[in-house]
This record gives sequence, structure tokens and C-alpha cells, in this order.
Amino acid sequence: MLLARDIMNTNIVTVTPETTVGELGRLFLDKGISGAPVIDSENRLQGIVTENDLIRQNRRFHIPTIVRLFDAFIPLEGSSSIEKEIRRMSAATVADICTRDVITTGPDATLQDIASTMSDKNVHLIPVLDDGRLVGIIGKIDLIKGTLGEGHQQ
Repeated sequence: MLLARDIMNTNIVTVTPETTVGELGRLFLDKGISGAPVIDSENRLQGIVTENDLIRQNRRFHIPTIVRLFDAFIPLEGSSSIEKEIRRMSAATVADICTRDVITTGPDATLQDIASTMSDKNVHLIPVLDDGRLVGIIGKIDLIKGTLGEGHQQ
């Protein structure tokens, strides 16, 4: 039975929260990757950032409808979501756009469990943590290689 440690990529391209959005885009292009774990100086996971985060930053901004009632303006959408979108669109660093609530796995998770998690949670990259530290990353291609019996080439 294949485990995460058998299929994970240990040659991990990482970024820090301080990495600029421009540097991130260039890194994705240069390395041919679609996402990267965000780590601190102690190799502890702080988040994950993907192509989707970069694309979301450039989407059109929806201005919410406002209703005027007795000289008060009432937004029909939550103002916290508006503020969050404005922060994302004006992001300068990875800290501004990365996902903080990251789905992770351990080195002893089975290939089947990882595949189920990717499918059920609709995630494409799963960081592998051992004692809280990043030791690998598993992408969809790693699952396919594992399924076909190809060991991970470092």
C-alpha cells in the first residue's frame, strides 16, 4: 500500500508571507508550478498560495447594491466580504492572498485517503507535515504516478 511518503515531492518550492505577488507569478512561470506552500523561518506552514489566488486578484470587482432608507445607506451584502475582496485585489504580498486554512496530511496517509481528500475537498495540492514541519507536497500528478506504480523521482 502506497503512503504519502512514497509519492510526495520533497523538492518543494516554497514562498514566505513577504514574497511579493509579482515574485510569486514569476516563480510559478519559471518553475512550471501551480501553487506553493507559504512557510515561516522555522519551516512551519503558514498557508498555501495557488494560481487561483493570483487569478482571483485580477477579477472584476462587484460593487454591491445599496438601499437608501430614511437617510441611511444599507449595503445588501456584508461589508466584511467587500473589505476582504478589496484587500485581495490590492494585494502586494503572498500574505494578502494566500489561503490560511490549509488541508494537510501526514507522511503515513494512504494514497486512497489522499485521493479521497483531494476529491472531497476540491484541493489540488496537499502539504505533508511531520511534527508540524513541511516535509513534502502532493499534487494530482503525484497521485497519478503512484496509481501507475511509478515511484516519485527526486
